[in-house]
Amino acid sequence: PMKLGSLELPNRVVMAPMTRARAVGYHANGLMAEYYVQRASAGLLISEGTHVSEQAKGWVDAPGIYTAEDVECWKPVTKAVHDAKGRIFCQLWHCGRASHSSFRPDEADGRGVAPTAMKIEGHEIGTPLGKLPNEVPRELTTEEVDALPEQYRNAAEKAKEAGFDGVEIHSANGYLLDEFLQSKTNKRT
Repeated sequence: PMKLGSLELPNRVVMAPMTRARAVGYHANGLMAEYYVQRASAGLLISEGTHVSEQAKGWVDAPGIYTAEDVECWKPVTKAVHDAKGRIFCQLWHCGRASHSSFRPDEADGRGVAPTAMKIEGHEIGTPLGKLPNEVPRELTTEEVDALPEQYRNAAEKAKEAGFDGVEIHSANGYLLDEFLQSKTNKRT
């Protein structure tokens, strides 16, 4: 056993986040509850990558945690994990340039966003329309960069409302926050 902040963990096994693409309509559901309950004996579960906003979407059938509806969909999942004596954090995720305009068909310019307008080279991206070539992302304005923390704050608040025990912020693997940290993808001055 160990203590993580105020959270008592029964063991030191942490299940890493693994996107399973089981969110129907980008919402958590019973199949996901079953998946997490089956793993609840780990000391801590970290959910799959969970979109922090509409802009953050970039993975087919991955859930969100930014609306009241998302909260209600996640509540049965976190309750099931807690009923199984498990603990679960929500991984907050913004796909950044690893996205496609087909995730936001109602927007005039629904392309993924990034620190710099640089396309991912070398492979296609999975989209709601199937595999498609990567697009050049839209470069975020300074004002939009300044507003990004609000997306994460809102998502963290929604995660708390949904019953998660904490959050983890996805900052690796070429997604938005990592794009800001890498000189290869961040050419801002």
